[in-house]
Amino acid sequence: MNPIQALADRIESQNLWGKEITIARNEYVKMADTTDTNLYYIVSGSLHIFVDDGEKQHTIRLGYQDNFIASLDSFISEQPSELYIQAIKKCQLKVITKAAFMEMVHSDADLFAVWFSLLEQMIFQQMEREKDLLIASPQERYRRVWERSPQLFQHIPNKYIASYLRMTPETLSRIKKKPT
Repeated sequence: MNPIQALADRIESQNLWGKEITIARNEYVKMADTTDTNLYYIVSGSLHIFVDDGEKQHTIRLGYQDNFIASLDSFISEQPSELYIQAIKKCQLKVITKAAFMEMVHSDADLFAVWFSLLEQMIFQQMEREKDLLIASPQERYRRVWERSPQLFQHIPNKYIASYLRMTPETLSRIKKKPT
């Protein structure tokens, strides 16, 4: 079974969701300089996590249906974070607190192994992303993301994918039009 689904199913079966919320398009789940230790399961819709340098938003993570999303730095450190989480499309989210989630994960060795595996995957994905941004051409970044997450292109508008890939929407459009 998919580890994300396994965690979501266990939370559901133990009735641990703290609440379910609806977030309108462009509404914020989290603002910069705030602490958010919740973990969000995306029932529907899509979100992006970004930093704002005063001139531009830089998307660093994208989330869509049947995935978890969090301000991971704030979730781990329980400190304020510079990250924003904003809905790209109207979202239905299930929310679990860090305390409830960690208690559940620590209560079962198999579940802890699933959580640990997901963290390892996230670290690996982050390292791949950093490599992409440091050494790859825009075409190569696009290709590598397409190979890793083709579903991303079904759920996320191009302007957010372009920001994630550190290119303009026009560059992304040109790359997508070129034959592979």
